[in-house]
Amino acid sequence: MMYPFMTLNDNTEIVHSEMGKDGKVKVMIETPDEKIGFKQAICILPDSEWKDINGYNEAELDYLKELIASEAHLILEFSQNGGFDNASGF
Repeated sequence: MMYPFMTLNDNTEIVHSEMGKDGKVKVMIETPDEKIGFKQAICILPDSEWKDINGYNEAELDYLKELIASEAHLILEFSQNGGFDNASGF
């Protein structure tokens, strides 16, 4: 199951999986794009392994990497507690 984490001002959606038995969490990032439909990237936490990157330029990817790195502790916590809604009590 994927849980919503954050929506950015440009409609970029960031979602994450539950934490696997191996301690890994899949973070999927998707941004609408008029030319290609959607830009996409996947980050595997806690190792910050980036893969399946499509459509993002270097500056955009650098921004996303910095954003995910700064929020990784929250994503890892939420991934163990049923996502933001369950972890936050909302």
